Amino acid sequence: QVQLVESGGDSVHAGGSLRLSCESSSYTYNARCMGWFRQLPGGKEREGVAAVYRAAGSTYYADSVKGRFTISHDRATNTLYLQMNSLKPGDTGIYYCASEGRLKCALWSSESAYDAWGQGTQVNVSS
Repeated sequence: QVQLVESGGDSVHAGGSLRLSCESSSYTYNARCMGWFRQLPGGKEREGVAAVYRAAGSTYYADSVKGRFTISHDRATNTLYLQMNSLKPGDTGIYYCASEGRLKCALWSSESAYDAWGQGTQVNVSS
């Protein structure tokens, strides 16, 4: 079973930065779509934040984070990252790493497309 482990969540002030990490020892990320989702306070569903399909060199971002967040993958350590800059209080939530191996990110922002999830890491942004 695929295991994903996130880290890097913290409490920061608005305008600050955080880098989230997602590690997996089960497979390499090249052949799978890797995504970051978040669950906002009081939210029932997780929303897609960013995704990468490394085999095609494709990245995807939600409009709300474009220009502020960057998704990347370190092949040497097989670690997925989410660099978050210019954080806003509205970015507060639990951030999840997810993976799917069938659709090549065709439905990157759809929670149901993913078949493996991490446990989540908490991000708090205060004003």
